[in-house]
Amino acid sequence: MNKPLKIIVNILIFTLIAGFGFYVGFSTKSDYKIGSSDTENQETEFVSPYKKANSFDLTSDVLSFDIYEDKIFVALQDKVSVFDFEGNKQYDFEINSNVRDIVAIYDTIFVLYPTEIELYTIDGQLIDQWEACSDNADYCAFTISNNYLFVTDADNKLIVQYNKDGQLIRFIKSPHGFVIPSYAFDIICINDTIYCSNSGRHKIESFTIDGTFIASYGVSGNQAGEFSGCCNPVYLEKTEGGNILTSEKGNPRISSFSKHGKFRTILLDSNMLGNGTDAYRMKIQNKNLFVAGKKSFSIYTFDCKQLRNPCSGCDLECPTKISRKKQTNDYD
Repeated sequence: MNKPLKIIVNILIFTLIAGFGFYVGFSTKSDYKIGSSDTENQETEFVSPYKKANSFDLTSDVLSFDIYEDKIFVALQDKVSVFDFEGNKQYDFEINSNVRDIVAIYDTIFVLYPTEIELYTIDGQLIDQWEACSDNADYCAFTISNNYLFVTDADNKLIVQYNKDGQLIRFIKSPHGFVIPSYAFDIICINDTIYCSNSGRHKIESFTIDGTFIASYGVSGNQAGEFSGCCNPVYLEKTEGGNILTSEKGNPRISSFSKHGKFRTILLDSNMLGNGTDAYRMKIQNKNLFVAGKKSFSIYTFDCKQLRNPCSGCDLECPTKISRKKQTNDYD
């Protein structure tokens, strides 16, 4: 190879190496975590739109909980303990063991077990009891809307719909088939739509009140807005603005999605939740995020001032706001 040609080849090789190095450096610099603020030379830590306002411990693991008016109803081993938002216990009432879920609504406490549902007054007096409609039922979670009660059944892999008097209305099945490892089979209702986790498929599926399938949402993966592991999302919650919150296990985090499945932001990551691998139960009320994990209970308040785009009006990071343009439609 003559000298001029050799010089040209060396220049081209140097240019390619330098260009590749610049590309890698630029990509790394641009890969910020959700909620972080812009920094020139390094990736910054996750910044949540929430901050912990209060926390308290309980005597046993939290099996489920719900928020009703200004009280927290916590289902423990064989009782429901009622707390105010400061963590002060108000009273207890006895229930059976092996609770799967609890819902407080219409001045009534509904308690779900694997094969039955019990109804209590707010102060703990037993009102009624409904037996499961199948001998091999294994109920996981339930939600109440429009005088109907929807229960997920892990053994039969379907949703059971009751009326307000406990009479069976119908069974609702997924057209894709529910795959439910580890009882990760949560369900919520937003207006006239039912949303249910199909955790083994890393999906959230939606149905009409009469059981008609609408759509499924969710992507498998390890990035923000994706679901990984054997069964995610584990828990679902609705916001006042009609969005969906998800709670995951493995890498515990709570995220926000639109009701059409568009990822919005991570609200709490594993570090803020206390690490571990279990999913955390959650409820939201008036922008306060209530979170339970094992024997601990925490209350987080919404505070977007520290974010890159503070919540002025209807910013993406605000999990509860409704779009000003379309108050009755989805906010993406």
